[in-house]
Amino acid sequence: MEKIGTLLSQRDQTDIIRIGVLPIDGFALMSYASTVEPFRAANMLSRRMLYEVVNISPSLELVSSSGAASVAPQATLSTAPRLDYVFVVAGGNPATFADMAVWNWLAKIARFGVRLGGVSGGPVILANAGLMAERRMTVHWEHAAALEESAPHLLLERSLYVIDRDRLTCAGGTAALDLMLALITQHQGSVFASLVSDWFLHTEIRPSIGPQRSGLIARIGSTNAQVLETVKAMEAHVADPLTLKQLAQVSKISPRQLNRLFSLKLGRSTMGYYRDLRLDKARNLLTNSPLSLTEIGLATGFSSASHFSRVFREYFGRAPSEFR
Repeated sequence: MEKIGTLLSQRDQTDIIRIGVLPIDGFALMSYASTVEPFRAANMLSRRMLYEVVNISPSLELVSSSGAASVAPQATLSTAPRLDYVFVVAGGNPATFADMAVWNWLAKIARFGVRLGGVSGGPVILANAGLMAERRMTVHWEHAAALEESAPHLLLERSLYVIDRDRLTCAGGTAALDLMLALITQHQGSVFASLVSDWFLHTEIRPSIGPQRSGLIARIGSTNAQVLETVKAMEAHVADPLTLKQLAQVSKISPRQLNRLFSLKLGRSTMGYYRDLRLDKARNLLTNSPLSLTEIGLATGFSSASHFSRVFREYFGRAPSEFR
């Protein structure tokens, strides 16, 4: 521990860095813990206060997570101390959040130089507050499609985290741990950040450009090159579905061979798999976007709202409106 203290004193880290965390009702515990715990560990390992973490909310009432725990705020928007960073941690459907008081407060502190961050669904709240203009950003993959549909002007990336000047966004979950470790690296150096990472048995700090999801092979359960190429083409053409003939051209085999492959490897016909993929995307948009049923149907390649509703009900056993 003396060695750590010597390292930090040599870097003249004397000022406490104040981190504000704004959990939104329904936030994910994993995202919240990955945001705050690295700073607690940094304080413990250094044996002095490097970071002060303050939970903030519009009121001092408990903020419920999506699980069985709640967070008790230490400050309200009006009583928050001077902060260096504020991270909005959100889950559920962040597109429905529209608290003007919170949006105005975030805009105000940003004008005073506070760096704003979003975790998991938090970047959606920052974007809807108009605070991500001309800033690169990322968000949890569950919310990405809806955000792209509702705000195509955003500079949205599919990475673990993005630091663009005074804006910091991450995909949530353990990606928040990597973002906070990147911040600790900036403040205290890479050697100390590695010690904090090791404390959590997180033996390698992932770079920001890492993928959010497992590879296609792991997701679909097949290593067949022709199936993989076909599914890639499907995922790239959700709003404008390709025909079986076009998919066969992508895979460089005949439509009959492609159907045989899909039945063998994935247990469904090619176009049946494609339809199910689009319907899963539609369900995601229903639960994570404010788009109308007609807009969601068009965004997932269905020609009309009635056609979309009928196919959706057949697949899920419930009407699209019931998912809201």
